[in-house]
Amino acid sequence: MDASTLPGYIPIAEHGIIGDLHTVALVGTDGSIDWYCCPAFDSPSVFGAILDRARGGFYRIAPAAAPWTTKQLYFPDTNVLITRYLTPEGVGEVQDFMPVEPVRGRLHHHRLIRRALGVRGQMRLALNIQPRFNYGRDEHQTFFYENGVVFRSPGMSLALQTPLALQPEGAGMRCEFTLNPGQSATFVLEQVPETYVPRKYSEEETREAFENTVAYWRGWLARSRYRGRWREMVHRSALTLKLLTYAPTGAIVAAPTTSLPEAIGGARNWDYRYTWIRDAAFSVYALLRLGFTEEAAAFMDWLTQRFQELRPGASDPLQIMYDIRGGFDLKEQTLPHLEGYRGSAPVRIGNEAAGQLQLDIYGELIDSVYLHDKYGSPIDHGAWSDLCRVIDWIAEHWDQADEGVWEVRGGRHHFTYSRLMSWVAVERAIRIAIRRGLPADLARWQSTRDDIYRQIMRKGWHPEREAFVQHFDTGVLDASVLLMPLVKFVAPADRRWLSTLDAISRELVSDSLVYRYNTEASPDGLEGDEGTFSICTFWYVEALARAGRLDEARLVFEKMLTYANHLGLYSEEIGLTGEALGNFPQAFTHLALISAAYCLDRQLG
Repeated sequence: MDASTLPGYIPIAEHGIIGDLHTVALVGTDGSIDWYCCPAFDSPSVFGAILDRARGGFYRIAPAAAPWTTKQLYFPDTNVLITRYLTPEGVGEVQDFMPVEPVRGRLHHHRLIRRALGVRGQMRLALNIQPRFNYGRDEHQTFFYENGVVFRSPGMSLALQTPLALQPEGAGMRCEFTLNPGQSATFVLEQVPETYVPRKYSEEETREAFENTVAYWRGWLARSRYRGRWREMVHRSALTLKLLTYAPTGAIVAAPTTSLPEAIGGARNWDYRYTWIRDAAFSVYALLRLGFTEEAAAFMDWLTQRFQELRPGASDPLQIMYDIRGGFDLKEQTLPHLEGYRGSAPVRIGNEAAGQLQLDIYGELIDSVYLHDKYGSPIDHGAWSDLCRVIDWIAEHWDQADEGVWEVRGGRHHFTYSRLMSWVAVERAIRIAIRRGLPADLARWQSTRDDIYRQIMRKGWHPEREAFVQHFDTGVLDASVLLMPLVKFVAPADRRWLSTLDAISRELVSDSLVYRYNTEASPDGLEGDEGTFSICTFWYVEALARAGRLDEARLVFEKMLTYANHLGLYSEEIGLTGEALGNFPQAFTHLALISAAYCLDRQLG
């Protein structure tokens, strides 16, 4: 095999992430950075080997010769990743991190630092860097300098800075070096201006950057108020959510990757490097519960700005998702030159679902406003006026079909979950108005709220199934209704709800793991199969806990923890044999973990 390509794909779960609150890099247990978009989450990839081992590009530091084994861990209470190599000759490690720095001028440097250290015996390491700009579509030129190389493409220049001698290898560079105990070698990859000349980074300078990065993450995590059970997993989830935050706007991406498949070889491959309105309530809830009020406030600022924007020609006030800067245009396209993870094509960038009607987003949005008004900062006059306009729109439009929470592409239905969250939107607005004494058309809002409630009880309830169902024209179950007691639509011990919970347990739960719905019984317009949805499993835990079934809830939760990867990270789904599927790591999953842990810990006392 050509040395400028990588061996076969490693499992999705065999990755950790590092980041600088603008973007992240995925680092495999094999020492390869095989996903990195620069300078932001939604920028084109520079390293994309996770989507094509031969054409995607990578940046690897690993032992120069076999055999070797590897271990990976985070420096405690940080997002600094350590990959350790064990060989017959010795032990070494690579520290990977991205300093969190303020923007200077218009250019954020996005330094990606890799420090290789000798630990025991002698360690011979090989570095191989193969950038492939713009998802592998742009050619680049390489320029050699005393302290490294610069890769220049039409849209970006990157400098790899090191005093070691680098040798050409294909379209990239390679070198080998030996470290004895206590010795180190540092490599700094940095976005640079076109005329940049690499400079010398001393070991003292990069060690200081390491220490400052460790101090930043520990200082941030120290603000957490969580002291309950499962503290380590909750804090790892919090650190992951912070990594998925775009600092300039406060937006949180659903995941930092695109097109990692929901089933190997399948076509359910989507771009998740955007911010869904749906994440709002869960994000704000989780962040406020843990004590991260600044992050909750920043996200709320991003959300309330969406109130003030009307999409050109749009009939509804909000789009279901936006880019990290609040932009509307998420045009979907495929990249046919990339084979996809383990042949899972197509590879997509952009997301066509942005144009769908999903009425549930208004409930999640206004629930987040309610939570922040109650536990964070009171809503101001301008935001309240915008919110009233949204509620008035809901009062006119709630009773229509939409594509629903799961973004089906097979036609619109009257989804029970969409009605549920429309009820939440109006109900939470009423609560804010009454508690704060704010002006509102309460008579109309209360009438709308009651109409939605009655319709759900009449049409969302299936008498023969004795359960709330996916939409009004089916008997199919859907895990999204697990949120009914969580959003206080029904009492946790309501007879109808307990019957629904039992039905979901029988039909959608597989040894604690929860499927969204039966795709065969309810075609969604998409090809291929999918795994269990991790967020649904955590919703299930919380529903069981609120229903008083604490032993069962705790067992499901503890089992679910075993499906995290070696670093405590989760993807979107879990496959039949326990493998991670879908984009990775998934913010929604970690949000739900925090919420479930908080609820279960409180119920257990």
